[in-house]
Amino acid sequence: IAADGQVFARFGRVVAKHCLDTRCSAELLCAAEHTHTISSQLGIVARVKAVTAESRASSELLVSNAQNLLQAVLHVLQAAEAACVKGLRQPPPGSEDEEVAAFCAQWRKNLWWHRAREALNPDRDELGLRKTRARAEPSLTAMVRGATPLPECPKPAEGHSVRDSHL
Repeated sequence: IAADGQVFARFGRVVAKHCLDTRCSAELLCAAEHTHTISSQLGIVARVKAVTAESRASSELLVSNAQNLLQAVLHVLQAAEAACVKGLRQPPPGSEDEEVAAFCAQWRKNLWWHRAREALNPDRDELGLRKTRARAEPSLTAMVRGATPLPECPKPAEGHSVRDSHL
């Protein structure tokens, strides 16, 4: 679980690097760093728990940390959605970031199709307001939970830290 948290942190950094809006980029970098921190903490707690005696407190700490990681990952995905709506720069052809950009572009396309279908809905309520369908808007969270695999994010080059990848 902790390793998966690191994948989402790298995903957030890649999207932030290509985001056109500086505020969205900053928010996404903050969320990715938070996810990275909680993921690291979870890894440490899991390793300590593996070598120590079973205790209720350590189990509760482990579960609590995993729940915090889940919330942090959801925040990364929500911030990535905002960044994708604002727009992303096209990564250089053949770069490792290209797959992440394609994943985000597919989500954005699904979102625009959904919104266009909703805008064309002729059903109106008694006040003349357009009725919305029961289907929720597409989200990155739903794409990640569904069959669409999360693209592999680039790992930092040797001699560089993960933080160097967005500077």
